[in-house]
This record gives sequence, structure tokens and C-alpha cells, in this order.
Amino acid sequence: MENPKFLNDRVIIRVGDITRENVDAIVNAANWTLLGGGGVDGAIHKVGGAQIYEECKKLRETLYPKGLPTGEAVITTGGNLKAEFVIHTVGPIRGIDKENEAAQLADCYRNSLELAKDRGLTTIAFPSISTGAYGYPKHEAALIVSTAIKDFLETDSQIEEVRLVFFSQSDALKFIKHQVF
Repeated sequence: MENPKFLNDRVIIRVGDITRENVDAIVNAANWTLLGGGGVDGAIHKVGGAQIYEECKKLRETLYPKGLPTGEAVITTGGNLKAEFVIHTVGPIRGIDKENEAAQLADCYRNSLELAKDRGLTTIAFPSISTGAYGYPKHEAALIVSTAIKDFLETDSQIEEVRLVFFSQSDALKFIKHQVF
């Protein structure tokens, strides 16, 4: 699969390892503790190194003693990653808050994009937030995510490139089938 592009080439679909993306910021599908975990979160902390962990620990001690709320986003250094920054966001766990989970998933993307914009960043890469261990159906997430990104980019000219990096080709193809770019 070549890397399909949407919205005047501002959105690119890729398959690969998000820790290898050469962008201003990569987004971490973090857990509420901000202190690492499995999947994308564990990979980012492992490759990025101790500096990311230490900054996340300080965020927990100061701004988020009870953990990062679902849908919110914070930024740290990229440590040893190619990306200069990591934006951490907590996606919804499917079934925990059914009335709000779609809005929370959209907030993950909107708040991450807004944070990147506020920092003057122009390129950002996202994993597929909440569609792994958190159980969000991939086809439903595609509609929510693509709508949130499209709506943001329609009113913003600073963010030049949004990469959506999927772990597998089948996940990328499922997203492409259900997106609304």
C-alpha cells in the first residue's frame, strides 16, 4: 500500500512503527498514569528513554496528581526519538463511559492538534488511539477520528502534515474504508 493522502495532502496514512516517524511530534496513546504501559505507550517510553518518563513523572507530581483525564493532552520532550516532542493523550476505554466515549476519542485528536499548534509545530503523527487494548471498534473510530481531524484542519493552516500511522496494513485499510476525508 502506498501512503494514501487526503485533504490536499495534509493527511497521510502510513503503516509502520510510530517511534521511527520523523515529525515534530508523535502522539502517545498513553494510559492515565503517564508512566508507560503496553503497546504504543510502552514502545514510545522504551525508544524515547528515561527523559520522557521523568517529564511525565513531574507532570503527575504537579499538574495531574490523579492522572491525565481521558481526552486531554500534554507534551514532553521526544527524548531519543526522531520526533522532538511527544504529545500524550488518554483515549477512552470502550464501554466505561458509553455516552461520552466518541467525544472523548475526538478530543484526543483535537486537543493533541491544538497543543501542537500552540507550540508552533507543523508535523504530527498519531497512532490509532483506543482501538487496541482499549477495545474501540476500528470502523467507528475511523469516522470519529477523520471527522475530528478534518474539522480541525479546515480552520487551521499551521499544521502542514498529519500522519496516521497504523501497526498493520489491515488496520490502515479498515480506516481508509470508513474515513470521511
